[in-house]
Amino acid sequence: MVLYYSSNIVDPPVTIYMGKDKFENDDLITYGFPEDICAHVYVRLQPGQTWLDIPQAVVEDCAQLVKANSIEGNKKNGITVIYTPWDNLKKTPGMETGQVTFHNNKKVKRVFVDKRINEVVNRLNKTKVEKFPDLRLERIQREKIDRKNARLDEFAEKEKARILSEEKKRAEKEINDMFDPSQMKSNWRETEVEDINEAEEDFM
Repeated sequence: MVLYYSSNIVDPPVTIYMGKDKFENDDLITYGFPEDICAHVYVRLQPGQTWLDIPQAVVEDCAQLVKANSIEGNKKNGITVIYTPWDNLKKTPGMETGQVTFHNNKKVKRVFVDKRINEVVNRLNKTKVEKFPDLRLERIQREKIDRKNARLDEFAEKEKARILSEEKKRAEKEINDMFDPSQMKSNWRETEVEDINEAEEDFM
């Protein structure tokens, strides 16, 4: 079972979720999305967003949920909650269930939680929904969408390049036509005009 919360202090609201226990948290580690952030609980941002886009208010909501749902953390004040992009999580053989480390420690941030704020925890608990998702299927469906979007982006880039190429060819043709010798006229006179009046008449 997975518990879903909505951090609605931002617009649009952001989904925060966590496994009921450490075994389900292992599945969440395996089947996360590229825009997911792990802060002991998980945050699902919008596609294309990164962990640097997470609003500070959402970080604080996550920290309060972590404290409230931790037996040890809920008993004491002054705890530190770390968060990192989902793809920075590293699971190695021999690790205990629910335990992880990181690929890059530079992509880890910390937030200090002085004490539990019941107003925040109660607000989040009012949005809590329990679900039994097929995480593997959700991941497969997401990958299909990503591949489709990648093909559409590739097609759009090719179409853009084709249009630019055609515009360049048209511009080059227009320039070449301007300098076509058969279309040019000269002001040179084959004979000199002896009479100034004739020259003036020609001019007029």
